Parts: sequence; structure tokens; C-alpha cells
Amino acid sequence: MRRAPGQRVALLGLGEAGAAIAADLVAAGAEVSGWDPARPSVAGVRLAGSAPEAVAEADVVLSLNAQSAAVSAAESVAAALPRGSLYADLNTTSATVKRAVAEVVPVPFADVALLAPVPGNGLATPSFASGPGAERYAELMTPLGARVEIVGAEPGDAAARKLLRSVFTKGLAAAVVESLAAARAAGCEDWLRADIAQTLREADDALLERLERGSVEHARRRVDEMESASALLDELGVAPHVARASVAVLRDLAE
Repeated sequence: MRRAPGQRVALLGLGEAGAAIAADLVAAGAEVSGWDPARPSVAGVRLAGSAPEAVAEADVVLSLNAQSAAVSAAESVAAALPRGSLYADLNTTSATVKRAVAEVVPVPFADVALLAPVPGNGLATPSFASGPGAERYAELMTPLGARVEIVGAEPGDAAARKLLRSVFTKGLAAAVVESLAAARAAGCEDWLRADIAQTLREADDALLERLERGSVEHARRRVDEMESASALLDELGVAPHVARASVAVLRDLAE
């Protein structure tokens, strides 16, 4: 099945991310229905009176809710999903939750992991997809503007890859925030900001190798270094969460 303009898409959740994706679907020519208990207005989207009503004639159902609502959202529409439709869970959640959603819905399921902020990217937000419905999700949504890379056959494969990536990206963000706060307190924020930016600009495979290998080879010495860094942050009035976590990691490597 391959239908571009005229594709019938239902969205469960019309918050910031859902509304952005819905607007792009409308612009691409899809027939879009939606359900959100807050009942927001999105131009071109038919706002249904209930979740089952929203999905009743859909070719594709996209769930964009909080992690805590992922399973309950699927349960609320399971009996109303049309035969031959596809259910895609785009929520940021664990592989376990994705598998639980897959067990609830009686139609092909796609675990979709969004890899960048939806605001500003909308439907074109890069994504991973896995599960028995992943290929069909890509076939139906790519003509409308979605960017999809299939990464596995099982529900949870996409979610797991995103969360593994998040360990690095969110951990890096935390390190940047903490180090800049300390540099600000020490009166040298501009210098450190420029130094971090240059390091990121010059990052390559060789840097990755040095970071990994060097942490193992010099773990014992770096424990002392990061304990000193943690003490400095304490003196500056900045909680050394990342610095202390680094000490724990390095101690594990040293042992």
C-alpha cells in the first residue's frame, strides 16, 4: 500500500510535537484527524470527540504522548483500529514500554524514535523505526516528508538505540552545563566556552578513540584529577554532579 496525498493519518496527542507534525502532514496533503484531551486547535486537523473516533478511518495512527500515557493511549483505541491500519508509537520511552504497546494493538506496530527536537523540524525530524510495521511506516510516511531509518525487526530496537545515544548526547549536555557554570563562577566562562566549541568543531574518529582508550589506560591518575575538579566546583558553589559521576566511572575502569 502506498498513498501520499490523501493519506489518512490520526494523531493521539496534539501538544508541541504532535501539533508540529500534524501541521506538516496537512501541508503534505494528508487527511489528518486528532485527539487530545486539552482539545487544542490545529489548522487543517479534524479534532475528534474521542480517541476511538480519531482513529476510526485512519491508515496510520501516530501516538505522541508522555511515556506514562503510551500504553493507555494504545489501549484506548485498540478496539477501534481499522483492519489494515498501522499503529506507530513516537513517544520517548523505554524498549519495554514499546513492547507493551505492541502487545496491545491488534494491527502492525512501528516503534519510532525521534532523534532531534520536533519544533523546527516537524515531520522531517530524523527518526529510527523498528518492529513488524517499520517498513510500512517508512513506505507510507516518507512520501509525506518523514525521514526514517529502519534499524531492527523488533519493537524496542529503535527506542533502545535512541536511549543509548541519549547517554552520550544528554551526558555531554550535562557536562557542558556544569563546566560552564563553574567557569562562570571562576570568571573565565568566555575562555572555556571557546575551548569547548573548538573541541567540538575538531572532533573526529581519532578523538573518540583517544577519549575511550585514554580513560582506560589512565583511569587511576584521572580519578585524582576529577576528585580535584569536584572539590574545585564545591568551592565555587557549583554542584559537581558530572564531575563526581566521572570519578565513579574512572574508579570502575581502574578496578
